[in-house]
Amino acid sequence: MQPPVTTVDFHFDVMCPYAYQTAKWIRDVRAQNGIEINWKFFSLEEVNRREGKKHPWERDWSYGWSMLRIGAILRRTSMDDLDRWYERAGRALHEDGLRPHEPDVARHLLEEIGLDPAIVDEAIADQTTHDEIRTEHQKVMDAGGYGVPTMFINGQCLFGPVLIDPPTGDAAMRLWDACMAWLEFPHLYELQRPKTKDDERAIAATFKPYIEARDWVSINRGVEVGFTEDGFQRVAE
Repeated sequence: MQPPVTTVDFHFDVMCPYAYQTAKWIRDVRAQNGIEINWKFFSLEEVNRREGKKHPWERDWSYGWSMLRIGAILRRTSMDDLDRWYERAGRALHEDGLRPHEPDVARHLLEEIGLDPAIVDEAIADQTTHDEIRTEHQKVMDAGGYGVPTMFINGQCLFGPVLIDPPTGDAAMRLWDACMAWLEFPHLYELQRPKTKDDERAIAATFKPYIEARDWVSINRGVEVGFTEDGFQRVAE
């Protein structure tokens, strides 16, 4: 029997369209059962970095990494402010087709949610933000993780749930209960539904704003992928 769950460490990268959908679900769960969400960081740019390329912390501005640095500054005074930043920046990228990974857009979005746009410049000037992201990224890697959404619940590391249509209300709680049941079986590693062509078309349709707004190549477990109207298309090893 697992002890009651009161907190969840939720690792995210604003760049990830799947993490954004799962975050919508976990917020709905929180609204119903009162769990505390500790928003934590993970970098897709770092985990997918090609040999010989710069680490994201070696760049003056690096898309996802810099959005997390903004989050690190906000979290130092308010987890709620980080929550609001992730929600707005994620919605801007994944639903509105905007580019929160551009400094001027990030400033505008911060102002839109009542926060100081100068936080962008503060985050870039504060080199210790790199350390916070690296530490939390490494926690996922050390647990055998490789991407987001990743949750730590009662000390266990779970990847997912991975979805494009986050449930709400009673359905959200049924999915939460399924995740809780998973914790009872520490050696249950995978249960996966293969994606059909129809699934891939639905994914591409859901991700269309993100596809049009991103300024990077998407990577799926080390493989570059492109998106077409028919779904995913592998383009390079």
